Amino acid sequence: MNLALTIKIALKNILGNRLRSGLTILGLVIGIASVILLVGLVNGASKNVSEQFASFGADLIQVSIYDETKFLTDDEIKSIRELDNVVGAAPRVSLEGSVSREGQKSGYAEVYGTGADFAKMMGYDLEKGRDLSRIDIDNGTKCAVIGSKLAKKYWHNSDPCGDVIKLNGDDYTVVGVLKSSSSLGDMTENQVFIPISTAGYFGAGTETGEFYVKVTSENDVEAVTGEIKSFLDSEKGLGNDDCEIYSQKEIRDSMNEVNRTMALLLGGIASISLLVGGIGVMNVMLVSVTERTREIGIRKSLGARRKDIMFQFLIESMVLSLSGGLIGVIAGIAFGRVAVLIGAFFAPDIGMILLSVGVSVAVGLIFGILPARRAASLRPVEALRYE
Repeated sequence: MNLALTIKIALKNILGNRLRSGLTILGLVIGIASVILLVGLVNGASKNVSEQFASFGADLIQVSIYDETKFLTDDEIKSIRELDNVVGAAPRVSLEGSVSREGQKSGYAEVYGTGADFAKMMGYDLEKGRDLSRIDIDNGTKCAVIGSKLAKKYWHNSDPCGDVIKLNGDDYTVVGVLKSSSSLGDMTENQVFIPISTAGYFGAGTETGEFYVKVTSENDVEAVTGEIKSFLDSEKGLGNDDCEIYSQKEIRDSMNEVNRTMALLLGGIASISLLVGGIGVMNVMLVSVTERTREIGIRKSLGARRKDIMFQFLIESMVLSLSGGLIGVIAGIAFGRVAVLIGAFFAPDIGMILLSVGVSVAVGLIFGILPARRAASLRPVEALRYE
């Protein structure tokens, strides 16, 4: 039988029962749209998290030491800075502090004592001024780099650089303002970075149990991590239980793995509706075989072969399922775009879209076989006598 003619007949039969065909397709539409939407939302969230972690730098290593008696000195941080493939290393000491400006109400800020070029190393952009310098650290200069929220709170639209901010009552000259960003949490908005050499004014020591190391590239993270472990073991006697070393790359990879698992889980749950839709296609085609029994008998008596009848019903089943698949793809992407408008993240997966269309065709083929075989196995005499 001519393929074009077979498809034409299939479309005529489907359109002849618009309501039944529409309800049958609806099950597949819901299934395909759900898969594309849910997987797209998970992929969008994963992509957003990856981009935000990339702003911190996948080439950044964080070290946390739990034994306070084995904290590192500035000279030991310098030794780590001199390791192979290390671009920079800077400590970070958390300090309790109040912040205010002359004549204005004081508030709380997250104050950290750190090293030179800390903001640059962490990937924080400066809106105004400069970063902390090596001279500031060596001389114990009372200067500060402040977050954008603090700058707006105390200086409104004016430039705070060169002006004085009070930290625990001491005057610190503002040398830089961090740019506000959409990075994960944007935690720098209410932070102040000062030279670690001035930590004594806050009643804290200059030794640190937390520091960051920036390497030449993401590919060097593993090698440098091993060097840091060896250094801490040989110089400070720190084992795996005494400290923790991890990189932004490891965190990002772990989160991406979780997101991939979520995508598979949600995709699997949504795919159940495809099974339901396939059963609906089979039921409709079985009903169609019953309704068209006399038609099948007439066609067989006029010379239609068994395979012609079977092919006809398979084509009808596949046209139904393919129509549902294409409409489902359009609906899934459309709902995803709507989700973006309300603040969600949506990244459609081309592979999943193609797979969904392929699955819809497979559903039509698999669930259309039983009705097609039943139609093809009808005997002409019995079919013609069917009322």
